[in-house]
Order: sequence, then C-alpha cells, then structure tokens
Amino acid sequence: MNTKRDYSALTPEIIALSKHCSEDCVIDKSLYGIHKVNRGLRDLNGNGVLTGLTEISEIQAKTPDGESCEGELFYRGYNVKDLVSGFLKDERFGFEEIVYLLLFGSLPNKEELASFCDVLASYRSLPNSFVRDIIMKAPSTDIMNSIARSVLTLYSYDNKPDDTSLPNVLRQCLQLIAMFPQLALYAYQAYDYYKKNNDQFFIHNPLPELSTAENILHMLRQDMSYTPTEARVLDMALVIHAEHGGGNNSSFTTHVVTSSGTDTYSAIAAALGSLKGPKHGGANIKVCHMFNDIKSAVHDWKDEDEVRHYLTKILHGDAFDHSGLIYGVGHAVYSKSDPRAEIFKGFVHMLANEKGREDEFRLYDTVERIAPQIISDERKIYKGVSVNVDFYSGFVYQMLGIPEELFTPLFAIARITGWSAHRLEELINGNRIIRPAYKAISPRREYVDISKR
Repeated sequence: MNTKRDYSALTPEIIALSKHCSEDCVIDKSLYGIHKVNRGLRDLNGNGVLTGLTEISEIQAKTPDGESCEGELFYRGYNVKDLVSGFLKDERFGFEEIVYLLLFGSLPNKEELASFCDVLASYRSLPNSFVRDIIMKAPSTDIMNSIARSVLTLYSYDNKPDDTSLPNVLRQCLQLIAMFPQLALYAYQAYDYYKKNNDQFFIHNPLPELSTAENILHMLRQDMSYTPTEARVLDMALVIHAEHGGGNNSSFTTHVVTSSGTDTYSAIAAALGSLKGPKHGGANIKVCHMFNDIKSAVHDWKDEDEVRHYLTKILHGDAFDHSGLIYGVGHAVYSKSDPRAEIFKGFVHMLANEKGREDEFRLYDTVERIAPQIISDERKIYKGVSVNVDFYSGFVYQMLGIPEELFTPLFAIARITGWSAHRLEELINGNRIIRPAYKAISPRREYVDISKR
C-alpha cells in the first residue's frame, strides 16, 4: 500500500483560496511614495538604506560626490585585487587565507595560516552514518534544500548547540565552513543516483593535505583527478564569492536571525534559504542558458553585427526567455565595473585556453563589450552598466564539468565564510533584535459575528 502523500497537489480548494488571497492582499504601489517607504530597503536612486555598520567588507561604486566610478571590493580594508595579486605572486591557494581574514580581521603569517588549515582539515568529517542516514535518505531535487536540511540536523549532533558564546559559535562556524563541500557534493551524488538514475555512485572522502578547491574537484570526479589550472580557477571563484557586504540578502538575513539570539544552525539555514532564491544565487545558471541560446541562434560568433542584433532581440523580449533581460549584465550596486568580474576574467581565459574553448570565450568577450552599450542606449542608463560576476562564473563551472545543480551550492560553499563573519560581528556588537517598522494601511473594521455573515 502506497501511503506517500503528494504535497505538490493543487486542489480546487487551494486554487480558490489562492485567488481570494491575491485579490484581497494587493497594496497600491502609490502608497509607498505617499508614506515615504523605501521598498526593498532601497531609495529611488537604488541606494541601500543604512541599517547597520560593518568592518567585514566594503563595496565602492561611487565617489564621495555621488558619481559613479569603477567598482572596488575590500575585505577587511584590503582591496581584493591586491589580495589576489599576492596569491598569484606566490602561486598559492587563497580561499583559506580569505576565511582567516574575514573571520579574524587580519591576514595570517605562514605559521598561523598553516595552523588554521590544519584546524579546517580536522573538521572535514561528518558524524558517523550521517551520509547514509541524513543525506542519502529522501534526497532532494534541489541541493540547496539538502544542505539546509543537513545543517539543521547537525544541531542534533552538537553537545552545545544553543551556546552563543563566542568560542562556541566560532567552533560551529569553522566546522560548517569545513563541512559545506561534503554536504553539497554528497547531496548531489544522492540526487544523481536516486533522482537521475545514474548507476555510477561514489563517495570520496576529503584529504587533509588538499585545499578546499582541490578537495571539491577530488570529491566531485570519479577518478579524483584535476589539473593545477582547474584547481587555481576554482579557488579564485571561492575567493571572490566569499563575501560581499552586509547588505546582500543572505548576509542581512544572517544579521537579522542572529539578532534574535538563535543558534548557529538556524541562522545559517536561513541564509541558505535566502541564497537559494533565483534573484540572489541563481543568476549564473540563467547566463549559461542564455549563452546556449545565443550560440545556437547566432551563426557567426565573430560577426559583431549579428551578435548585436540578437542581443537587441533579447533586450526587446523577442528572443530567449522573453524577459527582456540580458543576464549577467548590470548590478544593484556596481555600475561602471564589477571588480569580481574583472578579476575572474583572466582566470576564465586561462581555463578556456586549457580546455580548447577559446571561441566561446571570445563570444563572451564580445557580449561583454556590446551588451552594456545596447542596454545603455535602449534604457537610457547614463551612470553606466557592466557585466557582473555571474557573467563568467557559470561558464567556468561548465568548463570544470560541474553540474548546474551545484552552481548555487558552490556559491554557498564560499559565502558561508561571509555569513559566519557577519554572525560573529552581530554577536559581538549587537544587543538588540533587528526589527524594522512596517506601516499598517488597512482600514479599521467592525467585527461581524460569523452567524450574520
């Protein structure tokens, strides 16, 4: 007897109730202006409403006079471009160093970094039978949901889950940072085996001598092999996705939930739920789908006029998904340039050369040059518009053979660092629950007994 319930069923009663909800719960958009409410905590010029202070990172996209300028990103006061230059100079992996910097506020020396890497390596182990009992059972079609479920379940394996003292929360954060690659990759293997009926099931344990980027490739691939270039490019992806200011949706979620006094697992699960949203963490998938469409529709990728014509059709809503959006171009904060995209582009080119996909890279380069011109002209955007980090990241993951189901989880593997730093910052500096105000606009009503309705 099959007792499994179909939770996706939309009964006529649910359809009717949802129609009732949609008709009676609409707020007149003009009221936001009348009451001076900044929707989405952004003013009419797109500037974020200040809700807090942070030392963790800074985004610079405007001059002190309010003029648009080339974008810059700072981690704990260090320009990310300078940090990356240091990694390249010494040919070392950078993500673990960034984790140290964002959590503790200073760059480590060689001895401190080596000791810290040992700490992370010691935490790269899940509880006994966790993979079998938690990850393998009831695999989800969305890996972000699987990670969130695993994070919440880890609460039950912690002897001090509700202890919000700084040493205990730091221990929890470091364990989650170390475990996230396994939580994501093992969840994908379960999904691939049970949901996609792939008969090549394997689980590889991480190795203590490998970096985070190396371990991801080691655990992802059946033969556990990877090239130095592949590991270097993936490491750089983790570096530039590790943090992006306290105002991004998932980091702000971390602050809000942390301010309630709840446990680390609940706070990080909430951040995962935020990042899962396609408006936050899924843009690179849309970029890949768009480029697949461009590659099939444009006959000569080197013909800039043909590329321009098709991009114009996309912008007008006459091609691709008819949304009128050229994905990967434009950003809520950056206008003239996204420093993360600038940093990443050189690594993308290097990987494309190794993979023999230079023609595709040149197409990306062409779209990068042409699309902002078209958008600026068509939409009359004078402050400037440029490609963002999502423009290239999906292409990189494709070249690395990473399935689309892991694109957003890879973002989470990097951003758990920023979330942890923001949780610690809120615990150290915040002593009040974050509670913004909403203005009620519903008219007063007189209650009528149900027998008279």
